[in-house]
Amino acid sequence: MASEALVLEDIDAFYGDSHVLHHVSLRLGQGRLLGLLGRNGAGKSTSMSVTVGLLAPRGGTVKVFGHPLTGRAPETIAAHGVALVPQGRRVFRSLTVRENLVVAARRPRRTAPALWTLETVGELFPVLRERGDQLAASLSGGEQQMLAIGRGLMSNPRVLLMDEPSEGLAPQIVAEVMATIRRLKAQGLSIVLVEQNPKLVFDVADDIAILNSGRVVVDAPADELRRSGTDLRHHLGVY
Repeated sequence: MASEALVLEDIDAFYGDSHVLHHVSLRLGQGRLLGLLGRNGAGKSTSMSVTVGLLAPRGGTVKVFGHPLTGRAPETIAAHGVALVPQGRRVFRSLTVRENLVVAARRPRRTAPALWTLETVGELFPVLRERGDQLAASLSGGEQQMLAIGRGLMSNPRVLLMDEPSEGLAPQIVAEVMATIRRLKAQGLSIVLVEQNPKLVFDVADDIAILNSGRVVVDAPADELRRSGTDLRHHLGVY
């Protein structure tokens, strides 16, 4: 099995005539967490869109556990074990909590039993089990974020992409979400965590990549960046 769960190599991506990703290369090791940082408009979410097939790149390659999936349909990429927890949560507001989870259910490609079911997601997020019959629209922002994560897990992914999971949440809920991410990482799930908040990312990441104007400007192990004391503020717009 490939040691790299996800590889983006020399990705060029456009929205119309606007060139938004310039030869972007990212690597996620199996069982590791890659923190993807950058200010607004840096290309973080676009990188995730390319990964899951929502935006076809005009150059470069995408591989998942060694399988080339560049430009393939989202359902094909999902079938290879990639799930996205999107920015803004995007739960199905007119469906119940349970229906949101069931609609995303997928068995693993391998013969192993499904790790994530209604029962195990309910153990991870008891509030979702308690509110299974409620419409998703009635949940708080934090509960909707838990539902979005649970929905992603129901596909039993090998690679989980999380796009700005702390956005718009109260600090206590952010702490709960980060604790969940640590637990998933400890279980061996390969994770890309897209964030603007560097402190959240450095607290949990194995590796760090920073995008600036659609280019990778930093790519290093988190421990190495901590030891070196590299000033990253000019890349992140934080002063």
